[in-house]
Amino acid sequence: MQKQLGMRSILRLGHAMVAICIGSQIQAVILTDSSYLLSLTIADSIADCIVDCIADWRAFLIKAKMHGYLLRKVAMSFESDQAATKEALRLGAPTWFGIGAWGLVVGIAMIKAGLSLPQAFGMTFIVFGGSAQLASLPLIGAHAPVWVIFATALAVNLRFVIFSAILAPHFSHLPLRHRAWLGFLTGDVAVGLFIQRFPDLQDMKGKLAFLKGLIFPNWAAWQIGSVIGILLGSQVPANWGLGVAGTLAILCVMLPLIINRAALAGVVVAGVVALLCFHFPYKLGLLLAVILGMATAMLLEEHMLKSKKIPDGSEQA
Repeated sequence: MQKQLGMRSILRLGHAMVAICIGSQIQAVILTDSSYLLSLTIADSIADCIVDCIADWRAFLIKAKMHGYLLRKVAMSFESDQAATKEALRLGAPTWFGIGAWGLVVGIAMIKAGLSLPQAFGMTFIVFGGSAQLASLPLIGAHAPVWVIFATALAVNLRFVIFSAILAPHFSHLPLRHRAWLGFLTGDVAVGLFIQRFPDLQDMKGKLAFLKGLIFPNWAAWQIGSVIGILLGSQVPANWGLGVAGTLAILCVMLPLIINRAALAGVVVAGVVALLCFHFPYKLGLLLAVILGMATAMLLEEHMLKSKKIPDGSEQA
């Protein structure tokens, strides 16, 4: 841009100088009234050229100033995003082992349930939901109706509807396809850590970078563990106690997410209902436990929010 503006100005100045030389030569040869008119024409051309040159250089200076401002703004945004990413990596690192172990258990479980390698790989990359995968595997093995399998997986993953409602206001400015793949990669741990870092909707820098710093390592840890479990599934003996290992792994992931009394109540209710309904056909007790646990947590959370808004007795008086 600078070279183009400079070249245009030089050409215009050169054109004016040539016009001056030609005009002076003509005026020296032809001593008539037309020489006076020719001089006026040349003067107008010079004036127009000077005005255009000044305008070009003024526009160039304004654009250079704007580019400098934009460069500084981009640099500041990059620094804030870099800091947010580092913070997300630091907070999410302790959960990577538990997520990888949970993925390993689910990968082995898919092979043990009779899925072929392509089916298992497709399930882990497309579904990307350990609880839904484990809930559907016994139903697939028992040849349950398709609607039961889908309903169970949907109920187990209903919490992601709540997660989406929580995160949506923070990223409503992004295009739909961007929000779609962010939502697909976002898991329980990422949502819990994001809410702790950004509990309200204030316009703070680094939100997107912080979320990406959580979900990308989370996805990688899960897929690495799951792929290893799929490849080693046929080699692992049944007496290794993988059920206990899976339970411990999911506890490592779940416990950091119990951030208040509502979440704790939901976990307790879901656990009790799951134990009481253990012998339900098609593992429908798990479906009921998830629904009742989520309902309990939501109702208690709403009650806690209302109690905070109601003034105490001293203020009413």
